[in-house]
Amino acid sequence: MKLDQNHPLVAGRTSTSRLVRAYRGDRPEVTPVWFMRQAGRSLPEYRELRVGTRMLDACLTPPLASEITLQPIRRHHMDAAIFFSDIVIPLKLAGVDVEIVPGKGPVLGKAVRTASDVDELVALDPAVLDVALEPVREAVRLTVAELTEKHDHTPLIGFAGAPFTLAAYLVEGGPSKDHIHARTLMHAEPDAWAKLMAWTADITGRFLEAQVLSGASAAQLFDSWAGALSLADYSRFVAPASAAALERVRSLHIEPLDGSPAQSVPLVHFGVGTGELLKAMHDIGADVVGVDYRVPLDEANRRLGGIVPLQGNIDPALLSAPWSVLEAHVVDVLERGASAPSHILNLGHGVPPETDPDVITRVVEFVHAYERPRRDA
Repeated sequence: MKLDQNHPLVAGRTSTSRLVRAYRGDRPEVTPVWFMRQAGRSLPEYRELRVGTRMLDACLTPPLASEITLQPIRRHHMDAAIFFSDIVIPLKLAGVDVEIVPGKGPVLGKAVRTASDVDELVALDPAVLDVALEPVREAVRLTVAELTEKHDHTPLIGFAGAPFTLAAYLVEGGPSKDHIHARTLMHAEPDAWAKLMAWTADITGRFLEAQVLSGASAAQLFDSWAGALSLADYSRFVAPASAAALERVRSLHIEPLDGSPAQSVPLVHFGVGTGELLKAMHDIGADVVGVDYRVPLDEANRRLGGIVPLQGNIDPALLSAPWSVLEAHVVDVLERGASAPSHILNLGHGVPPETDPDVITRVVEFVHAYERPRRDA
């Protein structure tokens, strides 16, 4: 399928942005920067806006979701906006009983623990999302319109939870430290597990696709819990579903109006605690790999063969350290990121809610002004 001629990537409004260039393996003179969870609890304007509104209701109210997405762009002037939503939104819209419990996270009405539980779940038809995702599409359209008009065509990144992370929530019934029930199910009931992963891949693929078709210029797949898996289990039980989810966006073709060669939408894959999985996560069809704070970028580049654009990987804990400490850390990340074909500065996870917003602004300004020291021969 071709993207509409008014899409920002097709019309050329975001195709030459720092972010998209870096995602495609080019290295802009200025390193692009955005932060995971840059929209949210660290911003006083967000907390004020959210008073009296539940998380999932905020995500499904287009003007509200769009406003929250735009808040950090206005304040911090990042190189990209990340769409404000939650990974369980497509589950909710497909008919799953799930709510976000403050202080805890997603909680399911019923855990999916057996083959019969899986059969009951997958009877919910993912095709309902073709209509049910309209609030998401509208929020993306509103956001892209303002980014185009008021923020110099800043690109929007769409996002979704990876199939395994969704499946882990479904099987555990909520957050878990070790995801032991999910890991048990994949081995004890491999056929049921395969059904579950195919269903979550369909759900999350449709969620990503809807955002891109509505104007997002890149898409990021978050596998928050993949770090609980061995490489063998990831490759056998998870990677095929993640590849299927990304394929829904990979199959969307960009045919630029200026006649330049057709391209695909840049795809980013990020996981937490996934240093041993980096190559496998790239091999599912991602263009860019996000690296958490546990693995230095030069080492991540080595593990990926020196051919993959990298995103990351400031330790979020250092956002509350003295500026001299944080500055030295940011410089170290930038210098290690220079080993990769291109680098997008980000966090190695999300912005902690207690972070001083002025620190975020200062980091963005520092990165945009940073000049790599010359190394004369």
